[in-house]
Amino acid sequence: MSLELRVPAPAGAPDHIAWDTGAWSAWLQDRIDPGWRAGEWDIRHWLFTGDLDDPRTSSATCRTRHCDLIVNSRNIFCSLCAEHLKDSDLETDEFAVTHQPVRERSARGMVTARCSITRGGVQCVRPRHCKGMCCTHYNAWKYHAVNGTEETWLRDRARPYTDVIPCLVPACPSPSYNSRGLCNYHARQWSQDNRTQPVDARQWAPGQSPYLATHQFSLLPLGDLLRHEMLYALQQADRWTRMLEPHRIRHLVRDLSGATTLLADDVGPDRLGSRDAGAARILQRLTAAARTGFEEFTGRPLDDPDVLDLRTIGLRTTTGSAPRHMSGTADLRTLHQPWLRHLVRHWATTSSPRTDVFSNTMRAVTIASRALAQRPGQGLDPTALTFADASAVVDAVRTAVRKDGTLYRSSQRRTLAGCFFQLIDYGRRSGHLDTLAGAFTRDPVEHRIRLEEVDEDGIGKAVPESVIRQLDTHLHTLGRGDVQGRRDIPAADLQLLYQTVYILLRDTGRRPLEIASLPRDCLETDHGQISLIWDNRKRRRHRRRLPITTSTAEDIRRWQTRRDHLQLPTSGDAYLFPALSDQSAERHLSANYISETLRTWVDSLPELHAEGTDASGLRLPFNRSLIYPYAFRHSYAQRHADAGTPVDVLRELMDHHSIAMTQRYYQVSLKRKRVAVAALTAHVVDRHGHPTPNSPSSYDLRSVAVPYGGCTEPSNVKAGGDACPIRFQCAGCGYYRPDPSYLPAIEQHINELRADRETAHAMDAADFVITALTAQITAFEQIVDRMRRRLSALPAAEQEELEQASAILRKTRAGTTRPHLPLTVLNPPRNKSR
Repeated sequence: MSLELRVPAPAGAPDHIAWDTGAWSAWLQDRIDPGWRAGEWDIRHWLFTGDLDDPRTSSATCRTRHCDLIVNSRNIFCSLCAEHLKDSDLETDEFAVTHQPVRERSARGMVTARCSITRGGVQCVRPRHCKGMCCTHYNAWKYHAVNGTEETWLRDRARPYTDVIPCLVPACPSPSYNSRGLCNYHARQWSQDNRTQPVDARQWAPGQSPYLATHQFSLLPLGDLLRHEMLYALQQADRWTRMLEPHRIRHLVRDLSGATTLLADDVGPDRLGSRDAGAARILQRLTAAARTGFEEFTGRPLDDPDVLDLRTIGLRTTTGSAPRHMSGTADLRTLHQPWLRHLVRHWATTSSPRTDVFSNTMRAVTIASRALAQRPGQGLDPTALTFADASAVVDAVRTAVRKDGTLYRSSQRRTLAGCFFQLIDYGRRSGHLDTLAGAFTRDPVEHRIRLEEVDEDGIGKAVPESVIRQLDTHLHTLGRGDVQGRRDIPAADLQLLYQTVYILLRDTGRRPLEIASLPRDCLETDHGQISLIWDNRKRRRHRRRLPITTSTAEDIRRWQTRRDHLQLPTSGDAYLFPALSDQSAERHLSANYISETLRTWVDSLPELHAEGTDASGLRLPFNRSLIYPYAFRHSYAQRHADAGTPVDVLRELMDHHSIAMTQRYYQVSLKRKRVAVAALTAHVVDRHGHPTPNSPSSYDLRSVAVPYGGCTEPSNVKAGGDACPIRFQCAGCGYYRPDPSYLPAIEQHINELRADRETAHAMDAADFVITALTAQITAFEQIVDRMRRRLSALPAAEQEELEQASAILRKTRAGTTRPHLPLTVLNPPRNKSR
């Protein structure tokens, strides 16, 4: 027998070549490991039964302690317990410990309730079928019921069976239900097959797979060749995958039952009966393993040699410590010059570069290939290349843009240029570019790409606190729906993971990668102060300490408790947020996952309002594109700068290398203050409540004087507000200049004066004391009343603008006393390592 496959061949050769399937099958059998997954794989019956205690197998028992049903993955509930949990008022953890399920099926799906026929204290051991009786007793009961003798039969003649007849199908765990020797499941299957083609049950049974539980799969339904290919591919793929998923392989066997070989063109995701991404991923792994084996068997590639399989060519992970496990391809056919394709293929297959280096090199080579294609000769002849061609490549890199049309950062463009010319140098050293013209070289001066000064922290891009408060009200919805991560992780656990990530971004101001790579034990308590242990990945400063609030620490501990019960890749055991996929290039959560999940969540929210209103007085919508993980770092810094945290303290909190970077947040605070002052100067009044506008430049002279408004009395201003000639009786002073930002303070002061007046009455104080207090109350009330009336006459949009400006100035004044936020470092270490 021969097998016809599509194989790349030289020009003029046929696209399809026939191969001896017998030799291919024999080659597979010689390389199949008979000791694979000992205790789980039964080669005699082609049956896999997963070990529920083996972390390399996904199946496990239900999370409910007293439930024995088997589920697809660890730390989830079976469908019945999940339904009971919805109807219960218990928390998830408490339900898992206390719930007592009542059902008539065991973990293998077999009926555990026994037949009720009992005599002499001995009960029938066969499984219950109907009316409390096994199948045999039920059939006898129906016969006697027709004759009206069922009561006599039950009382005098029915005898319990003490033997269990196994099903005729090999390895089937269910007992026989009838005299044919088939369990209920196989009896239905046999009855269906027997209608189309009559066959004796004893001849039919040996070719059937047993009743399969959740943790089992059988390769028996597959053809002989496909069965051996599947087993070989499973053994190969088991070396690089985190765990084996029996339920998905069982579905693959069902969908591939009519196929001949894994190598066929029609074996792909379109053949699957469901859109399960996990099953499609497994099928891709298995077909890749089978094709690799076939290439070894024939000595010829099945695919185009210019399409590189990034896993099989020996690429390493970004850390460089292990082979790449994530599947993927690189299409060299996009490169216009054959000599360039040959060079990249040789470099990638012989030097085993890191994945990130390979990606940058491929990006650089693609840009260079396009640039050379536009030159005379299109760069096809390496001997004819000139220095001008090298300059054209560098110019193309200088203007290179991303897929979204934005220019690469100067540092990235410098990296791309370096990768391309390093590849050229490699070709010359290895002898693969002996014919390349010597003029095609890089000049260290003319071809230099200068670094541009950039705002590395995006100062001024903070998410406003009002928007953060709106996000917090919807926090319970974060992680729902389409979430980045493993599909077999319980939805509630995935939701808690991303909610914890958001809380840390919001409360700590760390960069997304620093949050994603937090160590599993990231909390430290010293003299009652809880600190977060983190690594500054950007500056390579490790084991940094950041004071955090108790509530933030509690959120971290809540996730740590839940994390301990999850079945996650073992490579990420050291991280608080481990990799969610066995295909991840990182051992911890991907920063891209954080960004994409946050974007999905923000876009799903019903509404987000900005600070301000439009001309109609309606609240303005907030631009959601301004909400991204890094923006919360700016929010953290701006929050402290607005509150007056000393610049040296904020520098320690942000772990900035230069204090100049930290000072830029304070410059933003001053800018916001100046805008607020400009908005309020037109609404300054005197002690009688009459308008007394001043220029914005005089605001600071007035604002430092008194707590209930501004003071322009020269001697008091000169003394910084500590030399009032009339002992701070502002309501009776002609130099008193309040504005609407002081309204809350004035109203509070009025209440205090009223309380003082009541106390004076109780003390039987002199009349002039009570009269003075009453006069101050009346004067302040007059100021408040006139300011309120003036503000109410303004358009709604202007009122909102003034309220926002007032809030900024009140926050600024509060910051002059240097209040300490919960995260402020009171005594930063003097000799902290950089």
